[in-house]
Amino acid sequence: MLNALIKKTVKNVSLAVGLTMLVAASPSYAQGNFPNKPIRLIVPFTPGGVTDTSGRLIADQLSKRIGQQVIVENKPGATGNIGSALVANSEPDGYTLVYGFDGTMVVNPHIAASMPFDPIKDFTPIGKIGETVLILVSYPKFEAQTLKEIIALSKQPGKSVTFGSSGIGSPQHVGIELLNQKTGAKLVHVPYKGGGQAMIDVQGGNIPLVFTAVAGAYPHIQAGRIKAVAVSSEKRAPSLPDVPTFIESGVPDFVVSGWVAMFAPAKTPKAVVTYLNKELNAVLSTPDVITRLEKMGITPTPWTPEKFAAEVKADYERYGKVIKEAGIKAN
Repeated sequence: MLNALIKKTVKNVSLAVGLTMLVAASPSYAQGNFPNKPIRLIVPFTPGGVTDTSGRLIADQLSKRIGQQVIVENKPGATGNIGSALVANSEPDGYTLVYGFDGTMVVNPHIAASMPFDPIKDFTPIGKIGETVLILVSYPKFEAQTLKEIIALSKQPGKSVTFGSSGIGSPQHVGIELLNQKTGAKLVHVPYKGGGQAMIDVQGGNIPLVFTAVAGAYPHIQAGRIKAVAVSSEKRAPSLPDVPTFIESGVPDFVVSGWVAMFAPAKTPKAVVTYLNKELNAVLSTPDVITRLEKMGITPTPWTPEKFAAEVKADYERYGKVIKEAGIKAN
């Protein structure tokens, strides 16, 4: 009788232990305790740029909210492809994320000879950090002063009106090719290895136009070293209220903006994605973070993962058409 009771008790204890281990190993258990260790945020660019600086701000603020460290790791190379591929191939548990931008996710796939990942299939969007407003600027003494005059001048026989960007296939390059396609303009691209030298050259009159981020151009506009022509956002930039949009300048529906965002590997559990999105949006809604991001030229956008996923897909398709028609290929 006693032996039977002992055997029954041992059996029940074994069953309880087994169930506990099963629950601990299950995704639902992991999600309920997420996060229980530090999170890696891969920034696929070198330290010091706006992507890196804004990524570190978000990581620091997110760490304070979730009670675990969000550690930034820079993995540069191939215009973001190397670091992004690392995340695409990571365990989809929410502990390895990538700080992505539109150039890597929706432009690179259309110009690179080969891609180590599929931006639509291999990632789950956590949320959009924000948008960067782009602006067309000119050498102050350039003969065409307005966007309308610039477009008209570029169409004249024998005229070659050039514009600089941060490189072949950059969002800025693709944006002006979209302008060419929409208006029949014949602006000729001059690629630079980064936007810094392009900005120097437009100030010296070596190149008449540059399409770049407002944040980098703003101090030079204020100092009178370059002239602001038009911003490519839907509404005027708060920092440059007197500068018209491309739409106001006569190009209907022309809205081109850069974005930065947070992605996880595909198949990351929905509960983890929802949790991270909620905490990320809380960070993006704090006055201090809003102010600091805006100083970097980023307008915070606390969206849902679904809304942002739709934008990623739409941008991927839109830029793909522009790139194909313009014949843009990576070097």
